[in-house]
Amino acid sequence: MDLLITSAARALAAGDPLTALNHVALRDDAPALALRGIAMAQLGDFVRAKALLRQAARAFGPTQAVARARCVVAEAEVALASRDLAWPEKSLAAARATLAAQGDAVNAAHAAYLAARRWLVLGRLDDAEQTLASVDGNAVPAASRAMHELIAGGIALRRVQAGRARAALTRAAHAAREAGIAALQAEVDHAVQALRAPAARLVAQDGTRDLLLDEVETLLASPALIVDACRNVLRQNGQTAPLASRPVLFTLARMLAEAWPQDVTRELLIARAFRTGFQDESHRVRLRVEIGRLRTAMQGMAGVNATRHGFVLCPQADTQVMVLARPVDVADRDHAAVLACLVDGQAWSSSALALALGASQRTVQRALDALAASGQAQPLGHGRARRWTTPAVPAFTTSLLLPSLVPGL
Repeated sequence: MDLLITSAARALAAGDPLTALNHVALRDDAPALALRGIAMAQLGDFVRAKALLRQAARAFGPTQAVARARCVVAEAEVALASRDLAWPEKSLAAARATLAAQGDAVNAAHAAYLAARRWLVLGRLDDAEQTLASVDGNAVPAASRAMHELIAGGIALRRVQAGRARAALTRAAHAAREAGIAALQAEVDHAVQALRAPAARLVAQDGTRDLLLDEVETLLASPALIVDACRNVLRQNGQTAPLASRPVLFTLARMLAEAWPQDVTRELLIARAFRTGFQDESHRVRLRVEIGRLRTAMQGMAGVNATRHGFVLCPQADTQVMVLARPVDVADRDHAAVLACLVDGQAWSSSALALALGASQRTVQRALDALAASGQAQPLGHGRARRWTTPAVPAFTTSLLLPSLVPGL
């Protein structure tokens, strides 16, 4: 490479895209196109960055396999930053294999980190951890080491392992300072702030209070019967009863848990669980059926007994009953997971949100419209280019609101 290309590459590695563009902005050869694409990505113009990187990949000849693979990795990073989560995994895997075979260990590791971050966004924690484990984090430069620890911290956050998350983020902060890249340091600082923010609210007989992630971890390890309203699951002593796909049963369980040791009237249970203001005998019959299903789902953890006026929760043995609620009140509880994705600061498309949440695009669109009507989300652009963000980032961590495909988490 010539002097200008080398200088531009060094500027990009240091997080200085403007200096890099000063060196190659007027050039159209393949290396310059690739560097311009990376610079535009660092400046936030993802559309232009993607076009330049694709143009550079075509401009590199068939004998320049390493350069083409680097363009594929850079394009995957742009896709991840713009929350285009449907990019082909095989292309990135092939690029990683090419880079590793040709001795470019740093960019091969970066490709692995991109794949791990995508799995993390999609809630595939086992896949993210397996991909991360395939890279030796001690054999890469400081900037890559910081990314390695950021991903490890993110996995620990999602698994409610506060100690592991704190240790990983401490190592990430040290590596980011060593790298001297301001944007990387800001990303680490943002992750540290999320760890220090309230993660949930505890609703118990003595009142309601905010919990940090450490306290949530301690609570989940306790023998108490926990109605986890962050992920719609019942927990006790390692036993779980997921009710995310059974909203009526979870609503009943939460109402009974919040009232425990008192009972809840049949009228109130019907009104909230079935979302109706009109009640007749058919609703009372349906309530008895749903209570029976709830007893089956909670078998081994608690029972539900009928009282004169309604129903009461009866936990097994002498245990406390607690509700782990979301750290903030969302206008519609069904849209909390969508809001949790949006508060990461990136602009999301409805298709990317649907992929991340495992929901239909139409369901996600209805949630976005509801959040926009309440001022909690705002659209950018029109048509297929429309993206969604939040007007301001709430001061809470979203680790308990984001989707997880790991059983029991």
